[in-house]
Amino acid sequence: MSISTSPHSHLLPQNHNHFLSNHRIHITTTLSLPSPRTFRPIKCAATPTQLQDPLPTQTQAQERVFNFAAGPATLPETVLLRAQSELYLWRGSGMSVMEMSHRGKDFTSIIEKAESDLRTLLQIPPEYSVLFLQGGATTQFAAVPLNLCAPEEPVDYVVTGSWSDKAFKEAQKYCKPSVIWSGKSEKYTKIPSLQGLEQNPDAKYLHICSNETIHGVEYKDYPTPTNPNGVLVADMSSNFCSKPVDVSKFGVIYAGAQKNVGPSGVTIVIIRNDLIGHAQGLTPVMLDYKIHAENRSLYNTPPCYGIYMCGLVFEDLLEQGGLGEVEKNNVKKAEILYNAIDASNGFYKCPVEKSVRSLMNVPFTLEKSELEGEFIKEAAKENMVQLKGHRSVGGMRASIYNAMPLPGVQKLVAFMKDFQARHA
Repeated sequence: MSISTSPHSHLLPQNHNHFLSNHRIHITTTLSLPSPRTFRPIKCAATPTQLQDPLPTQTQAQERVFNFAAGPATLPETVLLRAQSELYLWRGSGMSVMEMSHRGKDFTSIIEKAESDLRTLLQIPPEYSVLFLQGGATTQFAAVPLNLCAPEEPVDYVVTGSWSDKAFKEAQKYCKPSVIWSGKSEKYTKIPSLQGLEQNPDAKYLHICSNETIHGVEYKDYPTPTNPNGVLVADMSSNFCSKPVDVSKFGVIYAGAQKNVGPSGVTIVIIRNDLIGHAQGLTPVMLDYKIHAENRSLYNTPPCYGIYMCGLVFEDLLEQGGLGEVEKNNVKKAEILYNAIDASNGFYKCPVEKSVRSLMNVPFTLEKSELEGEFIKEAAKENMVQLKGHRSVGGMRASIYNAMPLPGVQKLVAFMKDFQARHA
């Protein structure tokens, strides 16, 4: 086996090299089983020289692909390099973040810093709790009704795509949800007029998905519940921390981290404190917001390394100037891509109504659908990957989250124009 040096290897702790240079590692494993077959002993030996043979450098920007995946999505290169430099030893702790106790002072400082930076980014009011959980946003489809209402109580759902539809179907098990608007008949290409929503005046909450990852529709403003005692709940998984949000308009915001703020495995819930502590009796302990709030997200072992990575992303977003600056960058990237689609004379088409097009997920089709496979194949050769649309809708989809650099979008647009010139 080979373990490497690279242009960034000076960032890595070097004390392990002393161990390797003074210890020859030799492992012999012999398998002997009562069988007619004959097994040869398996031997592997690694010398210090072999252990220090260099691997191909893969940390330079020009050698990384532009990853347009919907999630897990691309991460900021600065964050990846920071994580690389701290992987073996975290700040004098003598261990990696992946090894430390979630109840120790080192990890406590990590999770508290992550929460503090997120609160700064979103200007989260003090009367809200921030929870770092597991199970993905899909688990919150059940947790929300279990915590916010009784089995017989009504709630409202606006269904603008696959994810809000799944959330509604899960809620049917735990309360009395109603779909007050659905875009299914128009293939989820619109967002309803907020003034025209016919809400149940007794609904305990109004649920929306702020950005539909698959269909590429995004709320530009948010509805207000008709019930004065009701709250707005939003699945923000695919546009979380992509722009400023007035958290005080919501009772609950939840989001999977793997789009904009970290690796898969972390789910963030922001909940107003007065909504905590009313869970239905049958609520599993791991879905009870009260349990997690009282234990500061440490009731059981949380996704420690994922939370650490989210913390690094939050630091990076703050260093960029906060979410206002982040939004400007996202608007610029989206405009470049949508303009290229709209200027293609129908060779490329985005089905989404222009006023609600997502800044994060850009679906488009080719006039000649038989060329889609070739488009994906040629793009991959140019180091642009994961452009195939979701299996339920087909076509293409370019996810251009926070960490997608402007050159990635520019390269995609240049490729699209060249592809059109050759195939129109």
